[in-house]
Amino acid sequence: MKASSSCTRRSLAVLSLLALTACATQTTAPGAVGVERRQMLLIPSAEVDRAADQSYRKILSEAKAKGLLNRDPAELARVRAIGARLVPVTATFRADAPRWQWEINVIESGEVNAWCMPGGKIAVYSGLIDKLKLSDAELAAVMGHEIAHALREHGRERASQEQAASLGLSVLGAVAGLGSGAIDLASIITDLTLLRPNSRAHETEADRIGVELAARAAYDPHAAITLWQKMQATGGSQPPQWLSTHPAHDSRIADLKIFADRVEPLYLAARQR
Repeated sequence: MKASSSCTRRSLAVLSLLALTACATQTTAPGAVGVERRQMLLIPSAEVDRAADQSYRKILSEAKAKGLLNRDPAELARVRAIGARLVPVTATFRADAPRWQWEINVIESGEVNAWCMPGGKIAVYSGLIDKLKLSDAELAAVMGHEIAHALREHGRERASQEQAASLGLSVLGAVAGLGSGAIDLASIITDLTLLRPNSRAHETEADRIGVELAARAAYDPHAAITLWQKMQATGGSQPPQWLSTHPAHDSRIADLKIFADRVEPLYLAARQR
C-alpha cells in the first residue's frame, strides 16, 4: 500500500511538471520591432490584475496619507497627457490593452523611478522628471518602456516562475509526504515591481516595444537614447530600479538606436496625422 501511494505521488509530480510546459504562450503581437517569445504563464491574468490593483491601492493610499500623491497638478496633467497618447497605440501589440483600467499617478519623491504594474497601473516619481529634466519625448520613452512590461505580462510571467518554483517544492514535498503553503500574490507583485530588477530578456523586450509605442504616439523614438545617456550621467554604474543593470550600457544604447531607426517611419507618419 505504501509503495502504491509513493508511485501515485511520483506520477502526480511528473504530470505537474509536464503541465508547466503546456502553459507557454505569446502574449503580444510582434509589432514592427519583432518581439516574439513564448512565456510560461501559470497564474490567470485576472488573478494577477486583482493582486496588482490591491498592491497599487495600498501604495497610493500610503503616498496620499503622507501628502505625496499628485502634489503638483501641472506635473500630473503633463504625465497623464503623455499617457493618453500612449495607451491607444498599445492596440498594436494587444487588441484588449486600450480597454484596460489604466491609471496614472505621480508620487512626490526624490527617487528616480517609474513603474507599471500588471493591468496598466502606472506610477511616475517626481524625482525622475525633475532630476533628469526630461522632455516629453524622454518621459514618453520611460512610460512606453514601463507599459511594455505590462503588455508583455512580465509581472505575471515572473510571478508564474515563483509559483513554478513553489510548485516544484510542493511536488517534492508531496513525494516526501510534506505540506506546502499558498503564495501571497499581492506581496509578490509589489516585490517584483518595486524591488527586483527585470531580466535581460524582459528589459530588451521593453526597450524595443517602448520605442515603437513612443513612435506611434508621435514622440521621437530616439529620445530613448538621450534618456539612457542622462541615466548614465546621473546614476553612473547604478541605474534606477526601473531599469536593470543588464544589458550593459553600450550594448543597450546600440540596440535602442537600431530599433529607434526602424520605427522612425512610424513616428514621421504619426506626426502627419
